[in-house]
Amino acid sequence: MSAWLIAHLAAAWLGVLTAISPCPMATNVAAMGFIARKVEQPRRALLGGLLYALGRSLAYIGVAVLALWGLAAIPQMSFFLQGKMNMVLGPVLILIGMLLAGLITLPGKLRLGSESLGNRVGQGWWWPLLIGMLFALSFCPISAAIFFGSLLPIAATDGASISAPAVYGIATAIPVVILAVVIVFAAHRLSRTYATIERIGRWAQIITGWLFIIVGISLSLTHVWARG
Repeated sequence: MSAWLIAHLAAAWLGVLTAISPCPMATNVAAMGFIARKVEQPRRALLGGLLYALGRSLAYIGVAVLALWGLAAIPQMSFFLQGKMNMVLGPVLILIGMLLAGLITLPGKLRLGSESLGNRVGQGWWWPLLIGMLFALSFCPISAAIFFGSLLPIAATDGASISAPAVYGIATAIPVVILAVVIVFAAHRLSRTYATIERIGRWAQIITGWLFIIVGISLSLTHVWARG
């Protein structure tokens, strides 16, 4: 077995290990809810899952490139992402969650096409990509230790500076995407009528919004108010 293949298998295992560790569990649950909320459109949910995985991969590639090319010191970057990114992510998730749950609406003049911006939150194809990038960058001590302490040395090997973080990012998303897609297809198969599917979709959107709010409050309590 070649060293290149071993490096990428190790990167995949580290990604799965990150995904199932207790530390990022809150964001994983929120991501699963976000992907699975489209129960009336299983193919769109599957596409959302793939874009979520792509978003995580792009984020990890960016961090790895900055670190390995000497543009940022690894310890400082790790501490910054663990602290500052989570401080930003908490309030952002609360805002997105309130919009998804319908608790607040944006001014009608903020429009994209024929719909208000508030109504389009979470609807565009780029939302799962953005959520994947945001959640990937919200490092906690365990995920930071795995990424900076174990993955980056692997990525530093010849020919793996981009591909190893990409494989790691996809692997971190696999458990989330599989569970979300299974939920969507099961709900769609069990629903007998379009009206039932539509009702489930509306409730899934509201539940997703509240998941985001809860995760956002948790991150804010830990990383914002706790520092105040």
